[in-house]
Amino acid sequence: MSVEKLREEIDEIDLEILKLLNERARKALEIAKIKEKEGKGYYSPEREKIVVDKLTKLNKGPIPNKYLKEIFKSIINCCLSLQRKLRVVYFGPPATFTHLAAIRNFGPGAEYIPVKNIREVFATVEKGKADYGVVPIENSTEGIVSHTLDMFLDSDLKICAEVILEIAHHLVGKGRLEDVRKVYSHPQAIAQCRMWLEEHLPSVEICETESTAKAAQLAAEEEGACAIASEVAAALYGLDILEEHIEDSPHNYTRFLVIGREYTEKSGDDKTSILFSIRDRVGALYEMLAPFREHGINLTKIESRPTKKKAWEYVFFVDFEGHKDDEEVKKALSELEEKCFFLKILGSYPKGE
Repeated sequence: MSVEKLREEIDEIDLEILKLLNERARKALEIAKIKEKEGKGYYSPEREKIVVDKLTKLNKGPIPNKYLKEIFKSIINCCLSLQRKLRVVYFGPPATFTHLAAIRNFGPGAEYIPVKNIREVFATVEKGKADYGVVPIENSTEGIVSHTLDMFLDSDLKICAEVILEIAHHLVGKGRLEDVRKVYSHPQAIAQCRMWLEEHLPSVEICETESTAKAAQLAAEEEGACAIASEVAAALYGLDILEEHIEDSPHNYTRFLVIGREYTEKSGDDKTSILFSIRDRVGALYEMLAPFREHGINLTKIESRPTKKKAWEYVFFVDFEGHKDDEEVKKALSELEEKCFFLKILGSYPKGE
């Protein structure tokens, strides 16, 4: 068969795909009308997870699953934006990694609102000025973002989803590497690139900024300065990439949380986050965690934070596999609640990838 004939067949397939995409969009709009009448939310991370997982299991190629997931995530986000243009607040400014995580989760059709700090993200969603918020929670090399954890102590917002983003740090600026006299960046980014900086720029001044995007902005305004930032931030402020991938660890990921006002339904492959406080006594924490072992629930993370209300009083943040509405999870949480001082379910949500 000739190339021309094959291209004709591809053109016919493309027309069929176009027809089906618009048909899917029309069905999504019908669902939106029903949701509006019933007062239900438009964003359903559990539904997205179910759809994508089902399709990847049925996929026989030659399209790899990683590309298939991106294709259908784009389709789902497009249909969501047709249903309702969501307002998403994030820890800004634009072109930060949190901004990139928000776009990855909600797509280009949402309205994105940058704010100066994590507290403002929570406040904006709590006041109803945004539908959802996106905040960083932990980095694979530098650990937990403590301020995000602390915000959950007094907030009633729920964790609706998580986004796992691979972090690539670049040295961006103007001119030549040998002319660099100052490096701007966020403390986390600096820490993640410390070995590279010590080896390649041992005598330059290191200056901390509120974000990697702010660092790129400052580098664009100052001769002899550069920044550790993303490729998107470099493009936004007209900077060149002087050195690519300067992060010390080749496996550098940051986990972000999507926060909202309602719990997420079950997807079948979920994670739950809770916080609890215990009375200070020998073996107390071991006793608190016993119900999870007895009910076969796998813990994936545990962190302690001071309550800041009383000296040496702590709360514990725990992530585990399963949904709060699973029978074994409900039993474990019920037993835990009887033993601890207080218990708060922060959310159950689909596992990020």
